[in-house]
Amino acid sequence: MYRADFAMGTLFRFLPIVTQIFLWGAIFAVGTDREQTTIAGYTYQQMIAYYLLAMLGRAFSSMPGLATGIARQVRDGSIKKFLTQPIDMLAYLFWHRLAHKLVYYVVAGGPFAFVFWLCRSYLPEWPGGLVFAAFLASLVMAFLMGFLIESLLGLISFWFLEVSSLMFIYMMLNYFLSGHMIPLDFLPQQILDVIEYFPFKYLAYVPPAILLGRYTQPELIELLLIEALWIVALLTANRLAFRYGVRRYSAFGG
Repeated sequence: MYRADFAMGTLFRFLPIVTQIFLWGAIFAVGTDREQTTIAGYTYQQMIAYYLLAMLGRAFSSMPGLATGIARQVRDGSIKKFLTQPIDMLAYLFWHRLAHKLVYYVVAGGPFAFVFWLCRSYLPEWPGGLVFAAFLASLVMAFLMGFLIESLLGLISFWFLEVSSLMFIYMMLNYFLSGHMIPLDFLPQQILDVIEYFPFKYLAYVPPAILLGRYTQPELIELLLIEALWIVALLTANRLAFRYGVRRYSAFGG
């Protein structure tokens, strides 16, 4: 029963892409020639490919339950096991989440491959080894960045025991500023200039943008270096938050 529920839930997660195909098909059909019409530099095929690849990026960067799980452990006192045993909490959570993702990818690999095969006409041609390597690197770093952002939000519970409101704000900003809702190219330049100061775009927008050729080779190198710097900064912030959070933590609970 559990396996059937998991398989059906995974399959139904692809239903929104069907909505996107019909929605953008209707939008592009307003022009004289849907195949030749472009919106913000995207053709109809590229738009569908973007949403397919952004969905793949979100599969790597999303960390459901991570921040709330940390907050719950702080609140009920079960976090003390990481303080009394020689176990690094962040490392444990990282490897636990990595194992979860690997199992998820093994199970969801079939549905993902099936959906991408059905939509193969929308996907771009082989971009070359360098671009594809950058795409894979962006997925790996999206996973790291997604983990570090949510774990940092969870560690705030050392100061605020309830982080659900912060998570709600983060999810709303993430949905819009990461490019999950629409490609960031649709936004005014003033907003794009602000987004550059935040790490959100690396969670959903950057992987499909790389594969769709939105960056030149020099821009790719700069982009990945900046993303790596974000990861180092977030890792440092996590370590500092845990270090100073433990100093003010009072163990309680069962």
